Amino acid sequence: MTSLTRYDVAAAAQGETTLHVVFKVADCEYMLPADTVLQMESFSGATHVPGAPPFVAGIVQIRGKVVPVVDLRLRFGAVAGAPVLDNRIVVGQHGDRIVGLLVDSAREVVKIAPAQIKPPPPILNLQAGGFIKAVAQVGARLIMVVDFAKVIGEEPLHGVD
Repeated sequence: MTSLTRYDVAAAAQGETTLHVVFKVADCEYMLPADTVLQMESFSGATHVPGAPPFVAGIVQIRGKVVPVVDLRLRFGAVAGAPVLDNRIVVGQHGDRIVGLLVDSAREVVKIAPAQIKPPPPILNLQAGGFIKAVAQVGARLIMVVDFAKVIGEEPLHGVD
């Protein structure tokens, strides 16, 4: 059994609604729990890091901290987009790690009740590399809940001691 069916168990047990930050990547809508998101920033470019994985856009300085930026278009297997004014960096935290996610746009926060959240279909989990941990129905929209730890590469690095 994976963590997909255990998404937000604490809130579900208490029947609480939770806030989520909604963002777009390649015409699809995704979201992260608001307690994962530290802030959102405009994106004007990143400093390239030699030897970084192709999905790492580079590093940026945000409020005095150097933050790596993961380009979600590339991480999700889509074609890189041309920079536009709507691009945002959604800065999130997992443990001690702070990482920015480069998205096409981010301007919405929604309240999600536990009954709105369902595990993704098995094929979605297999084909999406485990990046999606749940799907929420918001009105007529289906919004995918991103597994932040998986997207930022929390899996162990090979050859690093």
